[in-house]
Amino acid sequence: MDAIIKLLEKQQPLFEKIGRNPYLQAIKDGFLGCMPIVLTSSIFLLIATLPSVVGIALPQPLIDWCNKLYNFTMGVMGIMCAGTTAKNFTASMNRKMPDGKVLNDGSTMIAAQCSMLLLAVTQFPAMLDGSEVSVFDCTSMGTRGLYSAFIAAFITVGVYKFCVSRDLTIKLPKEVPGAIAQNFRDIIPFAGSVVICALIDVAIRAIAGVPFSEILIKLLSPLFTAAETYPGLIIIQFFTAFFWFIGIHGPSIVQPAIDPIRLANQAENLQVLMAGGHPAHSLCFNLSLVGEFGGTGATFIVPLLLILFMKSKQLKAVGKASIVPVAFAVNEPLLFGAPMILNPYMFIPFTLAGCVNVCLAKFFIDDVGMNGFSFVVPWATPAPIGIFISTGFQLISLLFVAALLIVDAVIYMPFLKAYDKMLCDQEAERAGELEAEGDGSAAISAPVVAEASVSTPATDAEPVSVPVVTEPAGDAKKSVDGLKVLVLCAGAGTSAMLANAIKEGAAATGENIASAAGAYGQHTAIMNQYDVIVLAPQVRSYYEDMKADTDRLGIKLLAPRGKEYIKLTRDPEGAIKWLRQNMAE
Repeated sequence: MDAIIKLLEKQQPLFEKIGRNPYLQAIKDGFLGCMPIVLTSSIFLLIATLPSVVGIALPQPLIDWCNKLYNFTMGVMGIMCAGTTAKNFTASMNRKMPDGKVLNDGSTMIAAQCSMLLLAVTQFPAMLDGSEVSVFDCTSMGTRGLYSAFIAAFITVGVYKFCVSRDLTIKLPKEVPGAIAQNFRDIIPFAGSVVICALIDVAIRAIAGVPFSEILIKLLSPLFTAAETYPGLIIIQFFTAFFWFIGIHGPSIVQPAIDPIRLANQAENLQVLMAGGHPAHSLCFNLSLVGEFGGTGATFIVPLLLILFMKSKQLKAVGKASIVPVAFAVNEPLLFGAPMILNPYMFIPFTLAGCVNVCLAKFFIDDVGMNGFSFVVPWATPAPIGIFISTGFQLISLLFVAALLIVDAVIYMPFLKAYDKMLCDQEAERAGELEAEGDGSAAISAPVVAEASVSTPATDAEPVSVPVVTEPAGDAKKSVDGLKVLVLCAGAGTSAMLANAIKEGAAATGENIASAAGAYGQHTAIMNQYDVIVLAPQVRSYYEDMKADTDRLGIKLLAPRGKEYIKLTRDPEGAIKWLRQNMAE
């Protein structure tokens, strides 16, 4: 197993390069920018549909109003996602543009939305009250048009980059105000992008008689079908956990490619449920509640196992510290505290548990009668509650949750026990050494040393030891009053832990420090308001891309490693000392 881990470490730069792919990043960040649409629309949908499940009849005008809100949010998500993806892809391309040449992200955003409509939406005449009107087929404006949205975004930004880098723009005299001049500079690339998409639409309709979005769905339908089989679900879940195991945020790599079909399947499940049928799709947006039951690696039960059955001081301490965050799908305290990342003892259960969970979900949906997931709930919803809600409050889903807890406990227990025995031996050996030295003060601190030790190989991603935050000396003691700190992670959950610790530390030390948490990819519009940006370990692979932006803006960029980051979240005053040290460098 150690040989396998060493081999994975050698391939880590390649995997990080895949994770930094600008197309995948743009899709992930663009989709993340539309999450308020998904979550808000789901609230109104729950209001409209769930009362009937328990026999409560709402007034029809209220139901119609909620459905209208859903249709005009989730129903146009494809259009919105085209804009947010183009905006984020523009930011990525601007890092590579020649000096003095910048793509206008506002213009690319609008152009991508227009281009998406051309690729995905059909316009036809219809009679209304005796008059002929023009009607849009809205089917592909929502989740069904997401692939068209991504392609429109990439075409648009590509055309803008081509035109701007070659000065193919309309130039006005320097006396013309900048805002007006910019509008004229954008005419040629805007026209170019929408014309290209319009020609693609004409060609596809002439050849196949359907809009571009339907061609994509037909071409990719074999992949969608294969992805929803047992082997397909296993492959998806394995690689999600595998990438996280080697220190790279797995969902950021795997999920962008399948998010459109996951959302489309969930929307189809909802339609079937409302029609009184059995929602049968298992590959849905909220399948992550199962595959990442408590977080990637299906770690929901692990903190409880550590507290109840492990003997080492390190694992018991990690279990107590992580049980609440893991319940809300923030499992970084466990991943970097145990650690589970690059830990040979944890490779098998970490990658296996989620695979077994999704297979169990498919079995319950296909053969036991449990509903496929139909309602979207926020990713931080405790998994048992989220599963119960997403299946329409089916009682059988509670049996399913119980089965998940038992299965995951059985998978993890032997590996945790083996790891626990090794840590107990290390702790006993360390205590014996300190006793032999006769150093009373060292003996007192032995548990802390044991907790900080890591049995995994030393890598650039996760070091063997945790730097201990000590009181800085000399100029490192200078005040950091007035500092504004932005902490970024993948979904603003892990980052909130450190941001809150900094706030508490500032209050305790009397420092005037403002801190906020955010999601990487949604920071570009606000990053210039901060003095320091801290990357959580899960987005540390984006360091070089972020460094180019922070250097340009004169912002300090920090990227603590896994266990160091978790230590700072638990030590508010230590987090302030750590900021002092780094600001003094």
